[in-house]
Amino acid sequence: MHHTVPRYAVPPIVFPFRALAACAGRAPLGRGREVALACLMAARLSSPGLGAPLPPAVRAARAAGASRWFASLALPAALRAPLVRLATASARESASELGDALTDVIAASRRHIDEPSIAELEGVAQQLASARR
Repeated sequence: MHHTVPRYAVPPIVFPFRALAACAGRAPLGRGREVALACLMAARLSSPGLGAPLPPAVRAARAAGASRWFASLALPAALRAPLVRLATASARESASELGDALTDVIAASRRHIDEPSIAELEGVAQQLASARR
């Protein structure tokens, strides 16, 4: 049976980072899950740069909260600095700086998350790179 959607219906909400969320859900408690969750947060912090910009005060508060949260996680040392750099870059309006920071996060997390998750992060990095032009 085929149901048609009325034209006044609200379109379904699509979560953009399904692979990252699934990776975090499948990972056992501990470092693996925390790396996946940190990468999910990095993707979410990077995404607002693609749409309408958030007010500077909101971006600064989000960056500060993300930095504190990243500091509380059991992350590999090689991933900690790129994540803090990304959080700092998310408070600014530079798509270039944010894209560079996300590229560093991808490089540092490649060993810890699966390929579909890497592909989602790379997709955001590519969108940020095209926004620079």
